[in-house]
Amino acid sequence: MDLINTFGELKIRGTQINYYFICKTKLYLFSKNIRLERDSDIVNIGNFIHKNTYKKENKEHIIGSIGIDFIKNKHGTLEIHEVKKSDRMERADTYQLLYYLYYLKNMGINAVGILNYPLKKKIKRIVLTKKNEIELINIIKNINNIIKSNKPIKPERKGYCKKCAYYEFCFS
Repeated sequence: MDLINTFGELKIRGTQINYYFICKTKLYLFSKNIRLERDSDIVNIGNFIHKNTYKKENKEHIIGSIGIDFIKNKHGTLEIHEVKKSDRMERADTYQLLYYLYYLKNMGINAVGILNYPLKKKIKRIVLTKKNEIELINIIKNINNIIKSNKPIKPERKGYCKKCAYYEFCFS
């Protein structure tokens, strides 16, 4: 199986897990290094929120192929925090964080996840279960199949497409 690189790490990035739930076309393009997010106002707003909230926290922990927004040790429990602008894509956000927990578990590190939506003042606790692990293995396999394809999946118009950095690429 092509899930693990030569260093024994999972290859997939958290963003790819997130995009799997949002848009398979975006996932494919991102995975092929077509990165249009840098010019997106929405992404820039999200980055601003990330940088200007939770200022006391030591941010951006890169571990292998994942980037954790910040980490806390609360009463002996390791918490992995992910900061998001909106809870509109909560399912995608949840699976991205579950993937981080799964990734860390494969390194022998047990943690819980915390989704932080500072604009909504909402926090959601995420715990990795055996069922989630099985789902993630299948999701990773599906992502690898999408990435290996010679062409992107035809885009589907969704309500949030017009705000996407890839909109013109997909629909012009």
